[in-house]
Amino acid sequence: MRWLFAPIGILTGLAAGFAAQKGFERVWSIFDEDEAPEAEDREVSYPKLAAALILEGAIFKLVKGMTDRGARLGFASVTGRWPGEEDSSA
Repeated sequence: MRWLFAPIGILTGLAAGFAAQKGFERVWSIFDEDEAPEAEDREVSYPKLAAALILEGAIFKLVKGMTDRGARLGFASVTGRWPGEEDSSA
């Protein structure tokens, strides 16, 4: 079943990454009118960079985790098997 879920997991992961990026940009715009700083930005302060990285990481982890969980629940409801379980008949 793992091979059957792999393409679903990849596609939902890509969609989750895109959604998380857009969500992060929206949330960041609440705190600062400038774009979120990147590590390679020369003029950014450490506290501002740290805040942006922590917020971005938390949003990405939340969105990707919830999306993966939803995809697995949907897969299990259709197939009757949780993706990643070892097949006992093999």
